[in-house]
Amino acid sequence: MPLEAIGPMMRRALDKGYAVGYFESWNLESLQGVVDAAEEARAPVILGFNGDFLSRPTRQAVERLSWYAALGRAAAESASVPCGLIFNECPRDEWVRAAIDGGFNLVMPADPEAPADEYTARVVALARLAHEQGVAIEAELGELPCGAGGGMPHGGSATDPDDASAFVAATGVDLLAVSVGNVHILTTGRAGLDLDRLAAIRRKVDIPLVLHGGTGIDDDSLRRAVALGIAKVNYGTYLKRRYLDAVREALGVVCADPHRLLGIGGPEDILVAGRRAVREAVLERMGLLGCCGQAV
Repeated sequence: MPLEAIGPMMRRALDKGYAVGYFESWNLESLQGVVDAAEEARAPVILGFNGDFLSRPTRQAVERLSWYAALGRAAAESASVPCGLIFNECPRDEWVRAAIDGGFNLVMPADPEAPADEYTARVVALARLAHEQGVAIEAELGELPCGAGGGMPHGGSATDPDDASAFVAATGVDLLAVSVGNVHILTTGRAGLDLDRLAAIRRKVDIPLVLHGGTGIDDDSLRRAVALGIAKVNYGTYLKRRYLDAVREALGVVCADPHRLLGIGGPEDILVAGRRAVREAVLERMGLLGCCGQAV
């Protein structure tokens, strides 16, 4: 089916008390695994790719954003459940503009290093451009701590409810990602959220709220956050860990025929192993979001 407009998708989630998952992909198999899970669960889903990763100047090969946009649209159009398509967390505005032009229906400029006034002005300009082309825009206020490396999460700043209200009014964004105890790239353990802060933000902000760092949020906090108005939850680290575990295990099989390991689609194929691992990981988290059976 065609890409599902983000506004109605989020409104249904809020009205019915569930959240839509954004399950980040990085290749064909991971994207297939996400769609497989969404169709099995009969759940709406947001597909997409990491804009920061794809646009980094340090990449060993330059990526062609148009390929990712076309792949994501093709996946959504072939799916039997509603799908949105996001270009997620990109600090390079020229790539965000290209994503708006290229067929994503949700973009997220994110630049924690930028001064607040500069970031706000950039979001205003990008929101205007996005809305002219019928594309929704997500932005963040506050910064998530980072858990990469396995130690205690470091850095970050919590979202202030009054600042959030002013930011939404100034920018006209459609979704707001908040920092309320959630952590980026938490590789060990899971933690709770500051639900009082989230409730205070909800009282000040009337657009759908988003939690990044879904991997590290404990189940009870997540359910309560959805009840407080979280309409979208992002997952990335969790999926890659499960994918890598499955591929490493599959590579341990002794097989002299490279086609059996790559591309033939049988039980020894590492691409199949990665796809299945992503599907199972997505299914586990969809149950927590309450979105199973909500495809319309």
